[in-house]
Amino acid sequence: MRLRTHKLFLLLAGLMSTVTARADWTVNMTEGVTSLSRSIYSLHMTIFWICVVIGVLVFAVMFWSVIFHRKSRGAKPAEFHESTVVEILWTSVPFAILVAMAIPATKTLIEVYDADDAEVDIKITGYQWKWQYEYLDDDVGFFSNLKTGKEQIYNVRTKDPEYLLEVDEPMVVPVGRKIRFLVTAADVIHAWWVPALAVKKDAIPGFINEAWTKIDEPGIYRGQCAELCGKDHGFMPIVVDARSEADYQAWLDEKKAEAQKIRELTSKDWTLEELVARGEGVYTKVCAACHQPNGKGMPPMFPALDGSDMATNPARMLDHVDIVVNGKKGTAMQAFGGQLSEADLAAVITYERNAWGNKTGEMVTPKAILDYKQTGKLPEVQAGKAPEGGSI
Repeated sequence: MRLRTHKLFLLLAGLMSTVTARADWTVNMTEGVTSLSRSIYSLHMTIFWICVVIGVLVFAVMFWSVIFHRKSRGAKPAEFHESTVVEILWTSVPFAILVAMAIPATKTLIEVYDADDAEVDIKITGYQWKWQYEYLDDDVGFFSNLKTGKEQIYNVRTKDPEYLLEVDEPMVVPVGRKIRFLVTAADVIHAWWVPALAVKKDAIPGFINEAWTKIDEPGIYRGQCAELCGKDHGFMPIVVDARSEADYQAWLDEKKAEAQKIRELTSKDWTLEELVARGEGVYTKVCAACHQPNGKGMPPMFPALDGSDMATNPARMLDHVDIVVNGKKGTAMQAFGGQLSEADLAAVITYERNAWGNKTGEMVTPKAILDYKQTGKLPEVQAGKAPEGGSI
């Protein structure tokens, strides 16, 4: 008897520890931090409780019938055919239930799709595997990339609390203002999803989908791409940084100043060392995921750049610029002409021609990239011939 009591006690203790360990775990949807998310949560709970009541009534009648009208009690089945009352009941009752559910659902859907009178418009473009945010009213735009280091992904270093959920450039928005999102994609289908904001929209190439939010309290709200978009699908998180109006304006002024500085870099006189230094950072951020930090790539899908003819042959400099700016159709090579500034394009191309074993001593300037975008040619490059001195 004591042994049984002891086992029962251990079992109860184990169950209690499991409950304690899972105290912060739930199967229900989050209530969110916006009026829209709370409306959706309220609709969800209303429909849920309607379904619970229906389930309780149906199972109650079923079990009552099974128990009190079973054959062992001598119950005789009723014999009837085409009962008008039954026909009316099983038609009118479900109809009334559906109407009762449709009224709050329609009200919430109208609210979900009402993106009118927005105070801030942000265009969101999905790329493999990053997000681009463009503030349409303020001429500010930037890319948001995964910040988690490769050391954590490959279990070389301990994972941070926000593993795979941190980015280098979060979307910053003001609280208390209605924000409209225009969601699209540049390559394949993505989905921009932030549960706390009750926003989940497909990003489809060639289409623009609308969504909106109005955040009440400052904070950091995280999400992820919710569409299987390729091998690094799990590496394109979303971070929304909601700030007070004053903090948001300060951030916006800072981004505008940064954009102006980047535009001014196009006319700057660069040295080879400056371009290589800048290009290393750009390469690590946008190229290393496919071509590897050491330039060895992952052939055949992602060819090696270290020692490649395109990155070392002076006569193929134009080809090198073209594939970086315009990409290559039918492959995973994206067109970076619309993603990077002229300075960053020139820097990363120069880096690739001088990194690892590619000691060509050649450089491409931002001015040359700007000329290429406008004319399709590089200065002094004709019929695949590079200029003397290796500088364009």
